[in-house]
Amino acid sequence: MNSSVALNLREAATPARAAAGRIADDKAMLRAAAEIARDLHKARPAIFWTDMLASAALGYGALAAAIFAPSAGWALLAAAVAVLALYRALLFIHEISHLKHSNLPGFRLAWNALVGVPLMVPSFMYEGVHNLHHARTRYGTVDDPEYLPLALMKPWSLPLFVLVSVLAPIGLLLRYAVLSPLSLVVPPLRKLVFERYSGLVINPAFRRRPLEGADRTRWLAQEIATSVWAIGLIALTAVGVIPLEAFLIFLGVISAITVINQIRTLVAHLWENEGEAMTVTAQYLDSVNVPPPGLLPALWAPVGLRYHALHHLLPSVPYHNLAEAHRRLTAMVEQDSPYHKASYAGLPGLVHQLARSTMGARR
Repeated sequence: MNSSVALNLREAATPARAAAGRIADDKAMLRAAAEIARDLHKARPAIFWTDMLASAALGYGALAAAIFAPSAGWALLAAAVAVLALYRALLFIHEISHLKHSNLPGFRLAWNALVGVPLMVPSFMYEGVHNLHHARTRYGTVDDPEYLPLALMKPWSLPLFVLVSVLAPIGLLLRYAVLSPLSLVVPPLRKLVFERYSGLVINPAFRRRPLEGADRTRWLAQEIATSVWAIGLIALTAVGVIPLEAFLIFLGVISAITVINQIRTLVAHLWENEGEAMTVTAQYLDSVNVPPPGLLPALWAPVGLRYHALHHLLPSVPYHNLAEAHRRLTAMVEQDSPYHKASYAGLPGLVHQLARSTMGARR
């Protein structure tokens, strides 16, 4: 769902930030990245399937434990495990948007059945949307569905950006249990639902374009399945088959997952571009790596997203090969290479830096 802060919250860009998009490409770094990744582009089915299935099994098992826990303490502990495990399982949607699906037959279908539909985030909400974020001439512009110049916005926009994600479960239920069936008999609403509420975006100006052929068929199947699931959840809770407490725990887990992901999104980039097209190197420097030795990023930026800047250099490299790509590139490039400038220590420092940027934009 669209949970973005409006674009008119921006402050005027400082000259330094406005020039960010004019950073020249570092050809040595780009050549090195292409060279070290020649053998790293193929997804390994055993890793994908094992990781996704284990994460989903652990997540749902912990969710059940939270619902049936004998005390509040045990319920909170189980819920925390459920949040982290299902968050990891859910973030395979990012890999699905980049996959060559012939290399992993059946993975997208299985993921949607086990994770996407139950959590009300089917893969069509990211496929065909996230790829635009990687388009050379779209990144950081008004045509980028996943970009807002957050560093140039008013300081209070940052907590608002995170807080709106708390309501994500309500928005998803409304999207699939109410708007989807209603839009079948109200054509103007159907257009609105597809353009505005069918993508995981943060740019409120973005509008999805109509899908055709197999993409449209797949989207309809996923939407119908999610709509039936959402209506079923509400109906079964209303008649008492699903206890209200269990329903609320489930929604609370989804809400916590969304909040963590929104915080991760907040620090995935520096968000300093005012809207002009950027070189690949400028895009890389506006993005963030949080490599080892830190351990916590493996929890809040799982499935390779701790190497988000590197992912923008090598978007077709699967998540399980990004650590090796980082190791190779770090060893190959010079000490003064821009590659080293996109690595950060952890979440607190990144949040502090972004908050300082918003304060600086006011002056």
